[in-house]
Amino acid sequence: MHRPQGDSGNVMSKPSDDTLHAKAIQEHDHQRNDMDIEANDAHVNELVRPYSLDLIRSASRLDSGINPFLSDHPALDPSCREEFNAKKWARALLQHSYHHPEDYPRLEAGVGYRNLSVHGYGTDTDYQKDVLNVLWQAPMMIKQALSNRRRKIEILKEFDGIIKSGEMLLVLGRPGSGVSTLLKTIAGETQGLHLGDHSHFSYQGIPMETMHKRFRGEVIYQAETDIHFPHLTVGQTLLFASLARTPKNRLPGVSRQRYAEHLRDVVMAVFGISHTINTKVGNDFVRGVSGGERKRVSIAEVTLSQSPIQCWDNSTRGLDSATALEFARTLRLSTDMAKTSAIVAIYQASQPAYDVFDKVAVLYEGRQIYFGSTALAKQYFVDMGYRCPDRQTTADFLTSLTNPAERVVREGFENRVPRTPDEFATVWKGSDVRARLMEEIFAFEEEHPLDGSGVDKFVATRQAHKASLVTPQSPYTISMPMQIWLCMTRGYQRLLGDWLFFVVTVGGNLIISLVLGSIFFDLPSDASSMNSRCILLFFAILFNGLSSALEILTLYVQRPIVEKHARYALYHPASEAISSTICDLPSKILSTLAFNIPLYFMAKLRQEADAFFIFLLFGFTTTLSMSMIIRTIGQTSRTIHQALTPAAIFILSLVIYTGFILPTRDMKGWLRWINYINPIAYAFESLVANEFNGRQFPCPSFVPAYPNAAPNERTCSVAGAAPGADFVDGDFYMNATFSYYKSHIWRNFGILIAFIVFFMCVYLLVAEYITADRSKGEVLIFRRGHSAPALSKNSSDEETGQPERVYQHEKSDGHAAQSATSLSPNFSWHLLLVNE
Repeated sequence: MHRPQGDSGNVMSKPSDDTLHAKAIQEHDHQRNDMDIEANDAHVNELVRPYSLDLIRSASRLDSGINPFLSDHPALDPSCREEFNAKKWARALLQHSYHHPEDYPRLEAGVGYRNLSVHGYGTDTDYQKDVLNVLWQAPMMIKQALSNRRRKIEILKEFDGIIKSGEMLLVLGRPGSGVSTLLKTIAGETQGLHLGDHSHFSYQGIPMETMHKRFRGEVIYQAETDIHFPHLTVGQTLLFASLARTPKNRLPGVSRQRYAEHLRDVVMAVFGISHTINTKVGNDFVRGVSGGERKRVSIAEVTLSQSPIQCWDNSTRGLDSATALEFARTLRLSTDMAKTSAIVAIYQASQPAYDVFDKVAVLYEGRQIYFGSTALAKQYFVDMGYRCPDRQTTADFLTSLTNPAERVVREGFENRVPRTPDEFATVWKGSDVRARLMEEIFAFEEEHPLDGSGVDKFVATRQAHKASLVTPQSPYTISMPMQIWLCMTRGYQRLLGDWLFFVVTVGGNLIISLVLGSIFFDLPSDASSMNSRCILLFFAILFNGLSSALEILTLYVQRPIVEKHARYALYHPASEAISSTICDLPSKILSTLAFNIPLYFMAKLRQEADAFFIFLLFGFTTTLSMSMIIRTIGQTSRTIHQALTPAAIFILSLVIYTGFILPTRDMKGWLRWINYINPIAYAFESLVANEFNGRQFPCPSFVPAYPNAAPNERTCSVAGAAPGADFVDGDFYMNATFSYYKSHIWRNFGILIAFIVFFMCVYLLVAEYITADRSKGEVLIFRRGHSAPALSKNSSDEETGQPERVYQHEKSDGHAAQSATSLSPNFSWHLLLVNE
């Protein structure tokens, strides 16, 4: 490895501590003047900076009788948008904590880590799957499994950092540098990742395992996408989050509903979205609020979840610079009001947005090259030997240092500056800034030792928030019955918000019933209709059973939202599973009635009251049993592709082995078991027995059809007909044709109930413990034999981007190298001149 050296042969220079402090402040102020953002900074300081100390100091001077949840004062009422003052409201709330710290403990937490290393196993490239590739890959997978050798990929290496309560950390780095991995590791989302043996984590004295198991929801990871139920309004979405985290130790005289509604209104007023309270959240297909407003809805949801540590991964993607700045200021407001800690990854941050943060971490291909104050970061690298071009923002300057084609070396430092990630990390480890950082981390660990008094304090604070039936080990705030009721309320709100889908579903069933009923309209009561009745019953029970097949799609639409809320510790996924099952009952009941009632009377099936209600009962029971089976298949699978394949095969098997297409006597022994686990088969047998038992159908034609044949010499041309009889007994017919019996009707009903109960229990278990497959990063796909020959073999992050281009520096004259050779360029130009 080439290691640049100075004139004396010493290793690369490192910035001095005194120079950093002196120059950083001067340079920082100069840049702020250049950017002309004095007004913005004053606005930010006026809104957010004074909160932390000013609120506590002024709390003792306020009247302890002021209850912001019950006060009618316009400054404390969020419904008075023009006069509401968030600072006064927070001051009035904090006074109760100040006077009664035992009754209203404040939940605060920071995080410190030392020597953090993260690695994974896998490959950074793969081949596009086709038939031949799959066959070729099979022996390779067997060989890999037998050898038990996996390729280790270093993602993060020897990171150090500390974020205290009320601080904001900005994480900078190009795609592939490990930004998302760092945030996910802090939030405990380490699926597919492995921490180094010497990594040390402390959440203000709470071990990492304890925090993410017992206090799940206190450290959360918010991805760049905003996922919400699109048909809920903004007010309903945020009220749900507020109710799910409403504490037990509320202010005197404030009900749970009043507390949640008022806190929601306050947060919406603070984030400037009060006008959207009755507007749908929407998504790419449902019209709702704008993208910036939806982003603020996500921030408000996290704020209402009251998580003390929040990780935001590129949440400004798709936002303009003004909205991104508003996002940063909103987070600043949230952290200062609630004393939370925010770790934010932004790939392109404006100067005003950068100035909102307290600390910044710079990542370079899995190595940490800076962690410290935002005011000192620029000067640290300037003293190292790099130059920040005029009018370039600090965030862009820090990010450009990780790109050989963009960083600019100061004159005289050509052979002294670091160039590779390892060299940057070496300089960082020897710097005074890191020495002070390590002192701060050690002081933090000494003040908050692992499993010390901080854990007991955190447990006591969380227990004071929890409802009566919630155990100390549970990460949730409200009990499971309360969660089910809350999810049911949301379920019916979603139903009302998307009432057109409900109407189309019921109306569609009615139309199909009319079409099918017109085909079998007014069946005659003689033996000629017996086969048609069986066909009709088969189609009827098949439609009832398979009407729930599309619930897999609905399940996977809401699954990311449910799992996000579970990570926020708002409710058990099983609570949502129970509530969704209950909320779907009205739709299933009306759909069953809309389909079965017209069909039954149009076809003129058995005109008896008990037979009609048995027909409806088995139609509805079959719908429920198949719904539970389909939901179980969907929830057990981790991707929608894994769910659709077995579901399709299962449905096809149920259709074939119902007993109508292939009678039970003709089923082969090694596949007969499919009929035993087929709920549609039991329902079909009951409907056939319900229709034919105890009935006699006159015979319209005989065999042989001679006009002078004697009665005892002819028989009806229907299975089960007795010789010489002029009618067909329904019991004989279903016995001879399907081997069905009347005595099986209620036995089959019990079996269907057992299906419902069993698969309901399995569905709840898998909903609670099996999560969807989460992304482990992007992988480059090539056609076999056409992979890039110079592809990097040591990609260092799970969010692997495209490999870095290889640049050849011919000389270092204080400017970026002019000669660059990239890997296989597809489109380029040189000395392009455009004349207007």
